[in-house]
Amino acid sequence: MNRILAILLALVMTFSAGCAKVEKKDDKSAVSASFCVARAEYPEMAAYPDESKYFEKDGYFDDEAFSKVYNEWREDKNAQRDQYAGYQEGLDGFLTASIKEFLSGADGENRAYSPLNVYMALAMLAEITDGSSRGQILALLGKEDIDSLRAQARAIWNANYSDDGALTSVLASSLWLNESVSFRQAALDSLAENYYASSYRGRMGSEEFNKALQSWLNEQTGGLLEEQSKNVEMSPETVLALATTVYFRGKWSSEFSESSTKEGLFHLANADGGSVSCEFMHKSGSRTYYWGDKFSSVSLGFEGGGSMCFLLPDEGVSVDELLADGQTMSFLLERNDWENAKQLIVNMSVPKFDIASELDLNSGLMEMGVTDVFDPELSDFSPMTTDADGIFLDKAQHAARVTIDEEGCTAAAYTVMMAAGTAMPPDEEVDFILDRPFLFVLSSLDGLPLFAGVVNDPS
Repeated sequence: MNRILAILLALVMTFSAGCAKVEKKDDKSAVSASFCVARAEYPEMAAYPDESKYFEKDGYFDDEAFSKVYNEWREDKNAQRDQYAGYQEGLDGFLTASIKEFLSGADGENRAYSPLNVYMALAMLAEITDGSSRGQILALLGKEDIDSLRAQARAIWNANYSDDGALTSVLASSLWLNESVSFRQAALDSLAENYYASSYRGRMGSEEFNKALQSWLNEQTGGLLEEQSKNVEMSPETVLALATTVYFRGKWSSEFSESSTKEGLFHLANADGGSVSCEFMHKSGSRTYYWGDKFSSVSLGFEGGGSMCFLLPDEGVSVDELLADGQTMSFLLERNDWENAKQLIVNMSVPKFDIASELDLNSGLMEMGVTDVFDPELSDFSPMTTDADGIFLDKAQHAARVTIDEEGCTAAAYTVMMAAGTAMPPDEEVDFILDRPFLFVLSSLDGLPLFAGVVNDPS
């Protein structure tokens, strides 16, 4: 009898006006202790110095003392990231293929996708599979064996982890185990060590266990996916659920002025050439302007690290053409070394938007070569349990929401898997007006594309 392996993975990133400190140093969720098997422990890191402590009573700011502790904090942060130098090797193939696969064909609708979330989901899926099931995932992720994949997944987690009061970027993972099924301890240990995954065990399909999972998701995602998580339920046939989240909190390093926000027209990509009215944020300043054969691009940074890159297709070029263009995809991953770049005064007009989309990943993953896990006759989940017969992956779904305003950006996404050029710019100044469909890539503090999306209608 075929049984269900449920793999639930969720991602949340939050960018807002504040950088509130997250006090927890491990997955201290409020999930009932009666379900908990083990909690993940996160690395310690130096705290960002509290600037308020360096003001004297007369209002004088002790810059020398603050600079000393600030430099110590910066050195600790750099050391943390430097120890994982080179970990991105081999990621380009998956990132390029999946961004193209899951963003193309939006047909006038908005679309958002998190490459990092799906990568980590697939890495964990490889951990609990074997044979050709694992081999197909390894091939897609560009790794020859599970040991190298584990090392890269752990490096991704650590290189993008920040919980120091200046920037919050925390990836969390959890396992939800059927109390009537025995699991291999080695697999649980590996998931805990390499993915910082906490484990919970209970009666599958029960209201209490479902609410525990929903509570964990809401807590890890700051409540941003509360409406979506209400529909996340495990059935009595569920063998295992895996959940991953990413939480990123920051703000623009240079905010837009609300007084400069004005109504304007955004031109849609439909056949009748219609347009919609929306609010455009405006800002002028010196920044790097990029261009390629079919696009122009400008990025905005966030305090503490990370950025959002906007790609505007040339007139007459569609978003799908950009996604199919090798030069454009290379730019998304290599813009720091991009040759066609120039420092200019850029007059930006960026529409405020709040977009959401849902993606069925099944067909896309199969198109990219991951097929056996969906077939109960071919799937192999023996590393996870001694009772692996008939377990297969039935459903893979991804949902995301991205919002930007004058202060910053808030983005959230979850993935649920259930188993039973532009010409050379002028010399000094250029207008960059996002008033027609465009691409965006939201990168982590270490440059990985956490989100990529298509804005076809910001209204």
